[in-house]
Amino acid sequence: MLKPAQLLRIDFSLLVLFSTVLEERHVARAAERLNLTPSAVSHGLRRLRRLLHDPLFLKTHVGVKPTDRALALAGPVAETLARVEGIMSMAGPFNPGTARRCFTIGAPDALAAIFLSPLVSRLAREAPHVDIRLLQLMPQHHGKPTSQVWQSTLTELDSHKLDLAMLPIGPLPPRFAERLLFEEDFVVAMRKGHPLARATNQAAYLKAKHMLVSAIGDAQGVVDAKLAEVGHSRRVALTVPNFMMALAQLAESDLVATLPRKLVEYHAARFNLVVRPVPLPWTPDPIRLVAAQTAMADAGIAWLFETLASCISTSTASRSRQERRRRKPC
Repeated sequence: MLKPAQLLRIDFSLLVLFSTVLEERHVARAAERLNLTPSAVSHGLRRLRRLLHDPLFLKTHVGVKPTDRALALAGPVAETLARVEGIMSMAGPFNPGTARRCFTIGAPDALAAIFLSPLVSRLAREAPHVDIRLLQLMPQHHGKPTSQVWQSTLTELDSHKLDLAMLPIGPLPPRFAERLLFEEDFVVAMRKGHPLARATNQAAYLKAKHMLVSAIGDAQGVVDAKLAEVGHSRRVALTVPNFMMALAQLAESDLVATLPRKLVEYHAARFNLVVRPVPLPWTPDPIRLVAAQTAMADAGIAWLFETLASCISTSTASRSRQERRRRKPC
């Protein structure tokens, strides 16, 4: 590993020069893009060759050809330039219309399924060069108390591996910025015309064939735990790994599923589903948008925080109104 004094002697502009020559495969064209003379580019390449102990580019009758070593360096150099660009963009004011940034958002599958489309539409209008990396988050139970199942996600927010997270979680320590978006409960979802839609009492619910969403294929979920508390059980006839697959299966079968209300409201019309109350006591979960307070000093992350919160607020309110109209008798 190079020492700081050694790093100081490395001219960062040489990496920009390397990347441009690699893209153009021609010294003169690279010089034109960089607003340099061809001799200045050639001089920079000589310095880079000495530093990296490789010719890097070989002359051909149509320009230059990268060596194997140059091709191997292409990815790491591009990543380094992107990181530096991101760091520098954080230092100035954030203009979503012109910003070229990539943000990382983490969320469980069911929450991502209600905010992703509105967010993508909003970015297309207001921030066409902003990219999103979405990571699926899963609670880490392993015998931990409920308050600790998202601890690994909070650690990733602290370390800035995640810019934002949307989580079913209670109030957080002051080092986090948070916004309570809504409270989520569960409903029983099924296709239109399903026999259970006429009478969703507990006995009929327990006799039905159920579908469970489990990324790891576990046939026991939170509903089964609640049923066990009152001495009941159900038949889980199908386990699927994500919520969108569950919605599609409900539309084409006699299965029922106990799913988050906002998820079903958002997609009910698309999959021709109806919902009924869960015949069990159910305490809603608070859904919060979370970021590290230190990250909110970045104007881009602060903008995304407000944008995502606005998308959720608008989307959930609109879908709730639509669902009430669908349930209203003619």
